[in-house]
Amino acid sequence: MKKNWYAIYTKSHCEIKVAALLTKKKIENYCPLNRVASNQLNKNKIIYETLFPSFVFVHCSDTEKDIVKQTSSVINFVYWLGKPVIVKDLEIENIKHFTKQYENIKLEKVSVMGNNVRIINNTPTDINNNTISVKGSSCRLLLPSLGYSLMAEVGKGVTDVFNYSFDINKIVS
Repeated sequence: MKKNWYAIYTKSHCEIKVAALLTKKKIENYCPLNRVASNQLNKNKIIYETLFPSFVFVHCSDTEKDIVKQTSSVINFVYWLGKPVIVKDLEIENIKHFTKQYENIKLEKVSVMGNNVRIINNTPTDINNNTISVKGSSCRLLLPSLGYSLMAEVGKGVTDVFNYSFDINKIVS
């Protein structure tokens, strides 16, 4: 049975609870967390907030959808044109990578367009398929199936916009 990633809508502030309940039911899920720097009483510390308020991503088959809907604090699947929204595997992987690399990520509703970018940190990472764009010191990950983008501030010298062309057996940049 084929499994797809779906976005589900939860009650407010219940995303982590829903993710834990789905894990207990052995349904693969992903609740992206955003690392946010907090300065409370002159103490800098990192806190974790859900990146997509009231959303959790589930990887399930059609037969498991009823189990997901019956989970406490789940409202429903997110629908578009009468069908549940299917999130591409690549977008889930890109979200995981982006949240691992950056903190203080902002979520924005956007129209989709982008450039090819190589992100240079300790080891260069290539993310293509027109999902990443860079403007100044901001890095943006586009999520076309959700209609959102993730934006993070990056330090100077950690991004390099490039064009590439294919040779017969190698990529020439």
